[in-house]
Amino acid sequence: MFTSKSTSAPKETPDSPAQSKTANSLNIITPAKINWQVDDTGNQVPVSGEFGDVYFSHSDGLAESRYVFLAYNQLPERLANLAPKQCFTIAELGFGTGLNLLATWLLWRQLRETNPQLATARLHFITTEKFPIPIADLTHILTLWAQRAPELTELITPLLAAYPPLIAGSHRLSFFDDNLTVDMWFGDAAESLARLALDTSIKPTPCVDAWFLDGFAPSCNSTLWAENIFAQIQRLSGPNTTAATYSSAGIVKRGLREHGFEISKVKGFGRKNQMLTAVMTETALESSSAVNSQNKPANITQNIPTYSNLKPDHSIVIGAGVSGLLTAWSLANRGIQVTLLDKSAPLAGASGNPRALLAPKMTPIHHVDEHLHTMGYLYSSRLYHVLNETAAQQNTAPILEPTGALDLLIKANIGPKQIADYPDDMATTLSLVQAQDASGLKTQDVSENLYLPQSGLVNPQALKDTILNHPLIHFQQLAVNDISETENDVCVEGYDQNQQVTSITADNVVVCAAFESHQLDQRIFDCRKIRGQLSWFTPTAEQLASLPKIPLKYSGYCTPFTAQVYDGQLNDVTECSPQFLLGASFIRNDTDTGIRQEEHQISRDKLVTAIPEMASVVPTDISGWQGRAGVRTQTPDYHPIVGQLIDSERVWVMSAMGAKGYAIAPLCAEALVDRMLGSFTPLSTAMLARLSPNRTRLHTPLT
Repeated sequence: MFTSKSTSAPKETPDSPAQSKTANSLNIITPAKINWQVDDTGNQVPVSGEFGDVYFSHSDGLAESRYVFLAYNQLPERLANLAPKQCFTIAELGFGTGLNLLATWLLWRQLRETNPQLATARLHFITTEKFPIPIADLTHILTLWAQRAPELTELITPLLAAYPPLIAGSHRLSFFDDNLTVDMWFGDAAESLARLALDTSIKPTPCVDAWFLDGFAPSCNSTLWAENIFAQIQRLSGPNTTAATYSSAGIVKRGLREHGFEISKVKGFGRKNQMLTAVMTETALESSSAVNSQNKPANITQNIPTYSNLKPDHSIVIGAGVSGLLTAWSLANRGIQVTLLDKSAPLAGASGNPRALLAPKMTPIHHVDEHLHTMGYLYSSRLYHVLNETAAQQNTAPILEPTGALDLLIKANIGPKQIADYPDDMATTLSLVQAQDASGLKTQDVSENLYLPQSGLVNPQALKDTILNHPLIHFQQLAVNDISETENDVCVEGYDQNQQVTSITADNVVVCAAFESHQLDQRIFDCRKIRGQLSWFTPTAEQLASLPKIPLKYSGYCTPFTAQVYDGQLNDVTECSPQFLLGASFIRNDTDTGIRQEEHQISRDKLVTAIPEMASVVPTDISGWQGRAGVRTQTPDYHPIVGQLIDSERVWVMSAMGAKGYAIAPLCAEALVDRMLGSFTPLSTAMLARLSPNRTRLHTPLT
């Protein structure tokens, strides 16, 4: 692991208001400064260096979480009464040490063990934090908690493993075994809440069921108790939404009361005399234009699904490339039966390369929270690491091979000074010696570089096998030629492998057919079609010793990899042998997928031009090279197409991932399925608008 930046000045620390103001203007997250005190029982407890307030009670922080937030939001009763496939949403102000999440998670686990109907129910935990705790400090804090409360240990380990780098924006953490989704929004709480999409034109419309108001005391941090915070709480709440807080300060009472809540004062935890609990009234919501007043949940102890008639039990996904596979995965993990269709086979198209490089085209940090490629890359990396555990249990090849990647900044949107704004565990600049040592390059001047320590190689074959192993996903070969929608269902018709006409009916359909999506539904934009050919060869031992050791990005990319067992099912590779991959070509308006020698040569020339020392290493005789060509799909604004089609309730689309499918498809699939089921998405309102199939930029056909 490389940790030092050599060509950039060290990062400033947020010791002074001026430095903090500069960081905020650049959209740079300021990590929390942790001080320590001794509590009533002699244990060390963390204290905020910014606000001088404790993160939790000196008496017993875990007991305080259970008393204030779980008991007074009636969570044991409400969660136990969830219906199958129902999602319960909690929103928290102030993630802090994560103790409230851990207490809620443990309760949820215990309830699912004793309530069989919760097997398909889901818990969605949304939390905000302006000053997130660095991973080293959080590990220390939660290690101490594991000693005090051993029952938390099994939860602390996966939480720390999934904890994101400290950059602004939404970070989705998925804990599939527990049907738990956690969205961490790093940045100003009011701004984060305002970004949560609440589109009443799509039914069902999401709302928060319970609020944990756990900011530092109003006397220490008044911004978390300001009017704009309470306005967002009202916007995102529904009838009978509850809220609880340890505070009984006047500013809190007024804020809740003036924004539609009926408040009650109850005995506080420990030595605290009072705390507040509150319930949103229907009257307040009827006067709020941001909330559809027809969406009235049942009594809070019942939580009967409001829109069960619109939530699918069975979905069809057309297209078994990376978009279709990940859409099927997101649907199945919400308890929905999926029929996955493809005219030939899974990964038969552009998604079936031997390996996919997971390494984003980085953007200056002030754009990062709305940069889909970066945020998608972070989510994909977390997802693939989780799936690696599944693959290990199934004794199959790993989905993601962590390698790191070195960008030579030949074709980049960012330079060394801007790289310095990022946390080192996400992006850094290596010294010349470090870069040469990591890459294996000997004479190249790589002093200006971008090193991505979390990058790696995705094995599409392994990903496909893991996803298709899900019991709710059924693959069927079908060349679809018609989609018909009625008020009650959608019917897909096509020819099976025996050329027999086959019809399948479901609750809805998601079209993931890349450049052929437009042929299936004319409302889907007819995208630009770009042929790309990837090339690879089997190097000799002498060549392998001089080839790059990790993935390199230049005007193309190259990487070594070892072909795994079963890789040969998708591509002509020598299984269990080293391979060297490079590419890819970029030919517009060409849908032919035959292998071309001239494009092998183009990829070789591109590599040698960027890294001249490769001229004597990469063979000049390319006649024995292997390759794969696919057709990428691209929109005029380079954003994918994700969402519900206009004038339709049952037809959705996820397409136009370009060359970034393995980085952005997992997060886009999560957003699409969240919209379909009436949950809050990990993407902002603005980002969802940029991805919409009905956005203005797609009204004009390509010429």
